[in-house]
Amino acid sequence: MTHDVRFQAMILPNLGWDELLGRFRDVEELGFELASTGDHFCDWSNPPSPWLELWGVLAGVAQATERIRIAPCVAQIPLRNPAMFARQALTVDHISGGRLEIGLGLGLTIDPSYDMIGMENWSNKTRVSRFTEYVEIVDQMLSNEVTTYAGEHYQVNAATMNPRSPQSPRPPITVAALGPVMVKKAVAHADTWNTMSFAGTFEEQLAETSVRIDAALEHCEKIGRDPTTLRISYNMFDPGSRASGGQISYYESTGAFVEQAESLLALGVTELCLYYPMLEEQLPVFEAIANNVFPQLRNHRRPAF
Repeated sequence: MTHDVRFQAMILPNLGWDELLGRFRDVEELGFELASTGDHFCDWSNPPSPWLELWGVLAGVAQATERIRIAPCVAQIPLRNPAMFARQALTVDHISGGRLEIGLGLGLTIDPSYDMIGMENWSNKTRVSRFTEYVEIVDQMLSNEVTTYAGEHYQVNAATMNPRSPQSPRPPITVAALGPVMVKKAVAHADTWNTMSFAGTFEEQLAETSVRIDAALEHCEKIGRDPTTLRISYNMFDPGSRASGGQISYYESTGAFVEQAESLLALGVTELCLYYPMLEEQLPVFEAIANNVFPQLRNHRRPAF
């Protein structure tokens, strides 16, 4: 099994609904394969600013679009019971006509949402310890009509899921992972492994990502998984964007984007996640990339691992 190169647009839900929905429709028109949004109670970096809730946004987008696949990028596990998460996902999967992809991750311990809504802010260690049970429950409940699961942290007792997912056997699961323990969990449980780097330069990001990919491939071999069955997804994060007033470096020109994109594809990445431009002045390059560059990059061949 091999994966064609595809492109995801990350659209933060920090706008009024009409403008937010317009962005999702724009990226569908531009030919993106996947559109995603974030999962917090509020904008963790600026809590008083506008913010809309994950599943409400995805349900509205599902109803108002026709082709593009949609996903959380990514849902953070402390905010929901896994069985309820599976039910919410199933609902949106049906509203979309089978266009939902699941995105799961640990979330951020620095997110002020937990204090704001009176929820326990688990340590990273606790989040990691709960993650396997969480993703296994989501997997089983979306794959089976009835699920019973007895774990250390979560229990499900003859939970029925009807109607069944329009996708077979369930919506694809993405696991976000940066550290070595979570990368192993992604290899063990995910259809897609999503990663990113916060290093200060793109060259440093590339080097860090290369090391992680090597570790993921090594773990594939260890557990007997064909590495070509794991899609590798990369969030194109620009660490200098905030300091530069929202300018994203890879939107300086189509050439700047191609340089970064080709370097990532050469590592074996087959899904590039682009942030929707924060500045209107960068929209023309964003649109030119989608219209003129994506068709060329989709022909890129994944390295033979």
